[in-house]
Amino acid sequence: MKSPARKHFEQVTAAKAAGAATPGEQQQGEQYELHAAALWEARRTLKGIKSVQNKIEKKRELLPDYLPYINGVLAEGNGAKDDVLMTLMIWCIDIGDFEKALEIGAYAMKNDLDTPDQYDRDTVSILAEEIAEGVKAQLEKEGADADALANVMARTVAIVGDHDMHDQIKAKLHKSYGYALRAAEDHEEALEQLKQALSLNERIGVKQDIQQLERQLKNAGGKANA
Repeated sequence: MKSPARKHFEQVTAAKAAGAATPGEQQQGEQYELHAAALWEARRTLKGIKSVQNKIEKKRELLPDYLPYINGVLAEGNGAKDDVLMTLMIWCIDIGDFEKALEIGAYAMKNDLDTPDQYDRDTVSILAEEIAEGVKAQLEKEGADADALANVMARTVAIVGDHDMHDQIKAKLHKSYGYALRAAEDHEEALEQLKQALSLNERIGVKQDIQQLERQLKNAGGKANA
C-alpha cells in the first residue's frame, strides 16, 4: 500500500515528465520506467491465472497503484506515446471502471495514441467495442444503474462516434446505448439508437426490440390521446 505522500510524489513527477514530453514521441522519465517495469511483472502474474474472472479481480487489486501515474499524465500530458497509459485504459474497461477508461480514452483520441502492439485493434475500436460489451453485461446484472450506464454510453459515442471504425463495431455501440436508454426508460431515444444499430448491421439482433419499443410508444401515445 502506497502512502499518500508517495502517491502525491508519483503523480507530480509523472505530470512533470508528461508535460515536458514531445507529442508523438516515446514517453520518458522515472515514473514511466518504474510503472512500465511494474506492468511487465503484472502481466507475468496475469498470464499464470487461468480464470478470466480471477484475472479481472487481480487487475482490480493492482490498478490503484497506477492511478497516481494515470492522473499525472492526464493532468499535464502532451500526447507522448505511452504504452503504460494505454494498457491501463484497457484494464479500466476490464474491471468496469468505465469513467476512468473514458478519461484516458478521450486523452488518447485527442492525441492520436495507439494501443500497445499486443492488442490487435486500434484505440477507437477497443473503446467502442469493449465499453459497449461491458455496459451490456452490466445491464444484465440485478440492480444495474441504468442512468449511469446510459451516461457512459453517451460519453463513449461522443468520444468515438465521428471516428472511422468497422460498421459491426459501431452497430454494437448503438445497440448497447439503446439497451441502456431502454433500461433508463427513455424509449424514444432507445428506439433511435437501435434503428441506427440495425442500419449498420442487419444481423445485430435488435429487430424484435425495435418492434417492442414501437408498440410501447404507440400504446403510450394512444393512452395520452384518450
